[in-house]
Amino acid sequence: MLMPLSDDDRHLLEPAYVTWVLLLLNIAVFLVQLNNPEFTLGYAAIPAEITTGRDLVGAVEIQATPTKTESFTHVAGPRPIQLTLLSAMFMHAGIAHLAGNLLFLWIFGDNIEHRFGHLPYLLFYLASGLVASIAHIAMDPNSVIPSLGASGAIAGILGAYLILFPRNRVYAILMVWIVTLPAFAVIAMWAISQFIGGYQALLGNQEAGGIAYAAHIGGFITGASVALVFRLSWRAEPSSVLQRHYATDPTSRRLW
Repeated sequence: MLMPLSDDDRHLLEPAYVTWVLLLLNIAVFLVQLNNPEFTLGYAAIPAEITTGRDLVGAVEIQATPTKTESFTHVAGPRPIQLTLLSAMFMHAGIAHLAGNLLFLWIFGDNIEHRFGHLPYLLFYLASGLVASIAHIAMDPNSVIPSLGASGAIAGILGAYLILFPRNRVYAILMVWIVTLPAFAVIAMWAISQFIGGYQALLGNQEAGGIAYAAHIGGFITGASVALVFRLSWRAEPSSVLQRHYATDPTSRRLW
């Protein structure tokens, strides 16, 4: 098992304000969820609600496994109900879900923010999350199972990081050892696991293991595609905190 711990951020000389705000917003929404469980059921994204535009309210029973059923109660959500595509991006199913997503956002988000700029980065984050949700819904548009989490948007960040910072060093735990690997190796391993999981999900249950692989894949492809377009269209290093650092320290190691 490979768990990233941090990347080499010695070249980042300014705070990543939008990443900080996203981290705090995810934590704040999770605290709201803990104090108001009905908020989760009302503001999570439910594929059947998105595709029909109808807010489902009442008890629902689903076949969780071939031998087990689960029931929960839908409560009223926002109007229009499609707003749950946005709210669900800041909600999480538990502390482990939240911690894992925020760790990846903390490690990889600041570099993408500095490369794109604050506002474009925010729009990129939201767009990646929306495309991820749409990809998940497309796999089973009639599903009544709530979907939530920032992982689709963060998958977009990973896709962009792979394109823009493939040689950046990432520190990670491998089994019991702390290792240093290039970003492309760490992110490629994560991406391969998602594609394998997604393929297996296609053979069985889309929510197998509670992981929306289609959302991760959709977000990742979106992020990589946007970053590739930007990288190919830049004729020179764009003005950013990274560019200013390169200008003041010509001995610094460029990351792409």
